[in-house]
Amino acid sequence: MNLKIGVIKGDGIGPEIVTEAMKILDKTADKYGHTIEYTKLLMGGASIDVHGVPLTDETVDAAKSCDAVLMGSIGGDAKTSPWYKLEPSKRPEAGLLKIRKELNLFANLRPAVLYDELRGACPLKEEITEGGFDMMIMRELTGGLYFGERKTVEENGVLTAYDSLTYNENEIRRIAKRGFAIAMKRRKKVTSVDKANVLDSSRLWRKVVEEVAAEYPEVTLEHMLVDNCAMQLVKNPKQFDVILTENMFGDILSDEASMVTGSIGMLASASLNETKFGLYEPSGGSAPDIAGQGIANPIATILSAAMMLRYSFDLDKEAEAVEAAVAKVLADGYRTGDIMSEGKEKVGTVEMGDLIAAYI
Repeated sequence: MNLKIGVIKGDGIGPEIVTEAMKILDKTADKYGHTIEYTKLLMGGASIDVHGVPLTDETVDAAKSCDAVLMGSIGGDAKTSPWYKLEPSKRPEAGLLKIRKELNLFANLRPAVLYDELRGACPLKEEITEGGFDMMIMRELTGGLYFGERKTVEENGVLTAYDSLTYNENEIRRIAKRGFAIAMKRRKKVTSVDKANVLDSSRLWRKVVEEVAAEYPEVTLEHMLVDNCAMQLVKNPKQFDVILTENMFGDILSDEASMVTGSIGMLASASLNETKFGLYEPSGGSAPDIAGQGIANPIATILSAAMMLRYSFDLDKEAEAVEAAVAKVLADGYRTGDIMSEGKEKVGTVEMGDLIAAYI
């Protein structure tokens, strides 16, 4: 198979960690008899430096011509970077919102896996984390508060800001169906997270999710309020299989989940549309304070590449080979600084990529 992959290396540590993920993809393709055609794309601060905007229409068109896109981290230091002296619509993160909308990437998948070997890096008590855990957070990505109408106006001499949280039943139904379909391939449990005791949008969310659940009788559905879910993630993360939720709640909960896995450097991410196309990226930021030092953890980006193989190309065997290589490297005691613990061997970004590639 020929894999047409767009590559957005991004800002900060982005180029370093994406380079290692490409190394793993190349090794996997070579072993399993595939070819890869990469298309270089600019987004975020790197695009601002060249084009003056975080994402051009030409880049969007080029991305659409690919089968999938692998992306690094976007953005810089908000206090010192000249990118953040621009108006909000011209800043790096605006490119991320635009590409999600333009490519209709409505379903965000964030697996949160605690490897048993990394229990020591997890801030939770050992009796909670023993044996590890494995959950998938399904976040609706193109609706809700982040994409609603907003304005700031002066009313009676007082500045007042408005942000609209809007969902229609079709937007909810399509993400719910994707969540239940993924649950069917896992442990067949969906926890739908909302704030139905307060918000009309959440009450509609709950109603539509229950309608979709009727189509998947093998899957157990439970509803959970978002504040309770935030508590349960640190109290008993093993209870979760698929967490299905709206945009803002998913943004917050997935970052919380990343920390109970030990490091945000371990959290992969996929954003999918209604076809096989997806954008794959690590969940962490661009970490400009450590950029260029060769110490960033590339594992989240490598695991994102594994998700690409599975969801965009249906190459399950190849995806499993990458995931197994990551697990083997961790089992053998190799660690980047963010997941380092006593008695383990500390390695840098390139070394970690080399070790994982060697195990494929």
